[in-house]
Amino acid sequence: MSTEQFQQFPGTRYMGSKNKIIASLWKYLGDIEFESVLDAFGGSNVIGYFLKCQGKKVITNDFLTFSYVTSKAIIENSSERLTSEDIKLLLKSNSNNKFIQTTFRDIFYSEEENKFLDVVSKNISQLENEYKAAIALSSLVRACVKKRSRGIFTFVGERYNDGRVDMQKTIKEHFIESIEIFNNAVFDNGFRNKAYNKRTEVMNVKADLVYLDPPYFTPKSDNDYTRRYHFVEGLVKNWKGLEIQEHSIVKKFESYKTPFAKRDTAYTAFDSLFKTYKNSIIAISYSSNSFPNKEELCEMLSKYKSNVIVHEIDHTYSFGNQNHKIGNQNNRVKEYLFIGK
Repeated sequence: MSTEQFQQFPGTRYMGSKNKIIASLWKYLGDIEFESVLDAFGGSNVIGYFLKCQGKKVITNDFLTFSYVTSKAIIENSSERLTSEDIKLLLKSNSNNKFIQTTFRDIFYSEEENKFLDVVSKNISQLENEYKAAIALSSLVRACVKKRSRGIFTFVGERYNDGRVDMQKTIKEHFIESIEIFNNAVFDNGFRNKAYNKRTEVMNVKADLVYLDPPYFTPKSDNDYTRRYHFVEGLVKNWKGLEIQEHSIVKKFESYKTPFAKRDTAYTAFDSLFKTYKNSIIAISYSSNSFPNKEELCEMLSKYKSNVIVHEIDHTYSFGNQNHKIGNQNNRVKEYLFIGK
């Protein structure tokens, strides 16, 4: 059941997703005895969903709301799905404030696409069931990402349109397809799983295993998830509590602060996490070109764990706006999996 169900995961081209190396990670994580797991930096949610498929009690967290909503839809949710009547409601014409049409005109999508987003956004707000709303929002996010060349929101227009099928479909077509995909991803693994939308550094959750996959700080690449995905983050939050920077060409808002994004704060942040979860097994995914480096992380983790093992997984990054670097040896890094018991 686990392999068959995992094939239903609604994948996207999410920056840093572990989808391609999930089998390699499970090779080592699967040897550990644990019933509950905290996926503290949910991201694409591929790890959390995979572990749910493996029959684990899963707790996820991410400070990005659109990541949290996806976790709510397919990890915390165990039974609710959007019906044909729900879909009719979501597609029904309405009067709205035309916020997206006005604010994001000629930036990411056509006038017709922006109009559709305004309509569906308002209709989603009419859904009373939180899990149905989560599926609808996640489907809309996936539709927007699918319709964007490179799947990110850092540039205007279709500069990198490679002519793939996804770019030829409308957002409406992607949305309807995505609803079916998310509906199929819903299942009950026998546990009451939970999704959170908090800053990881202020959380303290009890779990047998804590899996950490924070933004990697490296001078050679950009780990600002808010900047890359600001449009879908705003879409899910309906831009509430966000101040759009009108001077920016893509109408972004100020990036969320995370101590893992800077070298001078990442060390303290890691140490604090290790201390918080010293009574759990700690597993960390990290890259060989990032800071803290391998030796430093081992030393820090060893303060709280008597047995620290590091596994190496070959992996070439080619996410977001780095697809042009495929084959570039500077883009070949090792993926480390630290396990502290």
